[in-house]
Amino acid sequence: MQRAVLRLCSPDRGLLTPGRRFLQGFRSSGKESVFHVHEVRDKLREIVGVSTDWREHMKAMDERKLLHTFLAGSQKELPPRRMKDSYIEVLLPLGSQPELREKYLTVQNTVRFGRILEDLDSLGVLICYKHNKIQSAKMSPLSIVTALVDKIDMCKKSLSPEQDIKFSGHVSWTGKTSMEVKMQMFQLLDGEFSRVLEATFVMVARDSENKGPAFVNPVIPENLEEEELFKQGELNRGRRIAFSSTSLLKVAPNAEERTAIHNMFLSTLDSKTMSFRSRILPPNAVWMEDSKLKGLEICHPQERNIFNRIFGGFLMRKAYELGWATACNFGGSRPFVVAVDDIMFQKPVEVGSLLFLSSQVCFTQRNYIQVRVHSEVATLENKRHTTTNVFHFTFMSEEQVPLVFPKTYGESMLYLDGQRHFNSMSVPVTLRKAYLVEP
Repeated sequence: MQRAVLRLCSPDRGLLTPGRRFLQGFRSSGKESVFHVHEVRDKLREIVGVSTDWREHMKAMDERKLLHTFLAGSQKELPPRRMKDSYIEVLLPLGSQPELREKYLTVQNTVRFGRILEDLDSLGVLICYKHNKIQSAKMSPLSIVTALVDKIDMCKKSLSPEQDIKFSGHVSWTGKTSMEVKMQMFQLLDGEFSRVLEATFVMVARDSENKGPAFVNPVIPENLEEEELFKQGELNRGRRIAFSSTSLLKVAPNAEERTAIHNMFLSTLDSKTMSFRSRILPPNAVWMEDSKLKGLEICHPQERNIFNRIFGGFLMRKAYELGWATACNFGGSRPFVVAVDDIMFQKPVEVGSLLFLSSQVCFTQRNYIQVRVHSEVATLENKRHTTTNVFHFTFMSEEQVPLVFPKTYGESMLYLDGQRHFNSMSVPVTLRKAYLVEP
């Protein structure tokens, strides 16, 4: 299992300090190079050569088979690219074009985070296509898809729907067939764009039919700051491998975790009967099985991506919104997201599939609620369910929430997994306090 983290970052110190100065160094000043957010997906269709019309789209996908001749036989055949070669800026003019607000607006007059996830996903793909652009080919022979969201660092609790937003990003690291993309989001404040979000996505390249891996252009750092970004990409890759090797799906809990689960079990035994089968809840506690919410989505063609699969941003938005509803229902107040883990795309979702979402609280501490959302699909012809994603969301409630207790061994593993994700969150204590009182 690979790990992705969304954390609050300090207003005066981001985790990607070299990258932030680097981006400011070549931020575009020309209006012609700034896309409107609604142009991103149109540009992607143009690059891949597909249409918004369902029938023409299917025909175009068949024609992409002819692009195999443009694929490189090895990475050495591809020219290296600079980080600035893939740099893009995208504008979301919520302030200057009020007609756009309704799509992004919450009832609390903030910006819907699920919509931001969708925009980041599309932008990350476009950045990678720009990095791998072939001048001699009208359409790209690559099928670039999102592999995982490695981390998103929030610098502000909520965003105003009445001020313009700008996204920017570039490729910061490459393997042979994968790319790491750094993205930032800014919002207009007192006449200047202030940083409110930093994100790291990992994309993979596949052949023109999206059936096998394809090589990508290597990225070459040009200065010390770019070298630091590239080294961070290598470290991120190693961290994901290390996290996967200790997954509870592969190895047993450690001694400390086993003791904690046993103590929780003992605290639920009825002292009057002294029986292992007689279980009672401690004060201010809820059984894990009673914290579930479920959802179902029919995957219509409207939600397809440029490769005729369901758009990854749509899946992230639906999982996030169900997770938020679960935390809201459990805590009894409006929660705020502070961390997101494991946005890893294990299986593609086909158009026409039934998408089943199951969400439950798996760990709580003080006013924090750890929510796990499991997504799986089934087709109308084949009713067998296949897991596509597992999401872990950490929310903060305005009030202290009940403890959640597992009953079975399986639920105990969910509890420990949730606890691990919660403990991986890196939020300064001062920010945790400020987070609660920020208007």
